[in-house]
Amino acid sequence: INTGTIAELLVETPGGVARNVAENLARLGLPVRLLSAVGEDAAGQTLLDGLQRLGVDVGGCLRLAGQATGSYTAVLDPQGAMVLGLAEMSVVEALDPGFLRQSAPLRAGAALTLFDLNLGAESVALLLAEARAQGRPLLAVAVSAPKMARLPADLHGLQTLLLNAGELAALVGTPLASEADFQHAWQRLQARGLRQLVVTRGAAGLLYSEGPALHALAAAPVEAVRDVTGAGDAFAAGVAAVLQREPEALSEACRLGQRLSALTLQTDATVHPALSPEWLAAPIHS
Repeated sequence: INTGTIAELLVETPGGVARNVAENLARLGLPVRLLSAVGEDAAGQTLLDGLQRLGVDVGGCLRLAGQATGSYTAVLDPQGAMVLGLAEMSVVEALDPGFLRQSAPLRAGAALTLFDLNLGAESVALLLAEARAQGRPLLAVAVSAPKMARLPADLHGLQTLLLNAGELAALVGTPLASEADFQHAWQRLQARGLRQLVVTRGAAGLLYSEGPALHALAAAPVEAVRDVTGAGDAFAAGVAAVLQREPEALSEACRLGQRLSALTLQTDATVHPALSPEWLAAPIHS
């Protein structure tokens, strides 16, 4: 490092997939409840206080004595792309089936439930079973290729899965070298019970499912990338914001997700502070 000091190059912001999605949705003016776990420490209290100020209901979150709130460290290159990511998320293990059963009444009135694959396999299976039984939309966000194994073979109950190409390859167990490979992967997931699939591909845009086929959307324009952290969570929030009111409007949902992701790429913040309810009112069909 030959410019500045270490302190000047370190930036600490609130984070976590579910937390970031919750903040995005709250800034869009939607009612949000977060069910997560933090340590009984200053970091955890700061995270919960910040969300409460935005209107997020955090009353169902666990506060665990003797444990540290989860953390994620990203090392970025000068262009804002990630070079290395380090996570310490052991606190999430408390979100086990027992916690999910206890908190089931808090999910009962939700228009849509979103979870990420930091949850363990048993907790994921419980959420899918709950969605099958109650017929409510359930959306899953992948977090890494190794954690794709936490999804069960039977995906009935899962409405929408958001992942990238590497995570999709890990899920289906085959390389994806051509468009035909992606189409075949989608057909296999449909046969397992998945209703909707979105595959993000960075600058190459994304693929989204419509019936038996995948369709492409070009990437949204970005003037200059400041920091990639949080962009995928902003995308997930945009998709969820549309699907919670129109469960079949996946194309529209992806377009809003792309706009929010592009906005987030252009800020050092994990969630862009300029988000507001007006973003949901703006036309997003083109």
